[in-house]
Amino acid sequence: MTSPRIGFADSRAGEPERPRDSVEAIPGRTWRKRARAETREWCSPPIWAKIRPFISRPIPVSTGNLVEVEDVTFGYDQRAVLRQISLGVPKGKVVAIMGLSGCGKTTLLRLIGGSVRPQRGNVRVAGQVVNKLSSDALYLLRRKMGMLFQFGALFTDMSSFENVAFQMREHTSLPESLIRDLAMMKLHAVGLRGAAHLMPSELSGGMARRVALARSIALDPMLMLYDEPFAGLDPISLGVIGQLIRRLNDALGATSIVVTHDVVEALQIVDYVYFMSEGVVIARGTPEEIRASGETFVHQFVYGEVDGPVAFHYPARDLREDLFAAAAA
Repeated sequence: MTSPRIGFADSRAGEPERPRDSVEAIPGRTWRKRARAETREWCSPPIWAKIRPFISRPIPVSTGNLVEVEDVTFGYDQRAVLRQISLGVPKGKVVAIMGLSGCGKTTLLRLIGGSVRPQRGNVRVAGQVVNKLSSDALYLLRRKMGMLFQFGALFTDMSSFENVAFQMREHTSLPESLIRDLAMMKLHAVGLRGAAHLMPSELSGGMARRVALARSIALDPMLMLYDEPFAGLDPISLGVIGQLIRRLNDALGATSIVVTHDVVEALQIVDYVYFMSEGVVIARGTPEEIRASGETFVHQFVYGEVDGPVAFHYPARDLREDLFAAAAA
């Protein structure tokens, strides 16, 4: 039994139904024209129009910010996580958000994606105030976003191909033959077309992350969100994922926000960096400016120094007091 369609397909009620296999019956150039027309109608421009071959090249970047966070405050219960945060992410750029664990980086991604709403301030994406959108409008906006979760979050009972094809089947009315071609092109873009039949349990950690990346670009999003994309990867896989983030962003003309602790890799691929500490932005700048920052916390973080604003020793009373107290007992 064929699974029901949801999303855009519902909006076509009342239109004459097209034969599902009609595209396959049209030969040569006419087939390609029809396929391209359907892709433009229901998805963003196809990836093969932009990666041919898979080489990074400069793309004109439009002015203005795609994402704007304006004076945002957010907390869980009585614990403040973000305090009057303001930042902008220019269109076409790759921007990193760095800081210690628990400083609010992932929470900021959740605010941008509309999973949570700020207690104060606004989050804008493509001119829309995310925290004021209705559920339907938010779902429509999310179709223009891609998300790479920290450990991939692949559907474990689906093959690599089925994982990538999932969004196309859910949110478009494309013919199955065209979905197959698109999904294989996404896998080819991350170097795993030959692994399309493999299940997530058969993939290495780096391969699973690449399949998840292919899935996240399935609908050619305008905005990509990456939550710790380098976590748990070996040096080769880490380098591959880093280069894919940069090249796919440029090839798709997208905008990317990368939350990461990996200073070395991130500073090689991003255009701009925001450093967060205790819910506020304490430094911002290009990779070169961050490396040369005079902010002591930033310097300690970037160069991995043992002691600094983040002390080596957890706060405790004087060691001699502990030793004498133990001897007296």
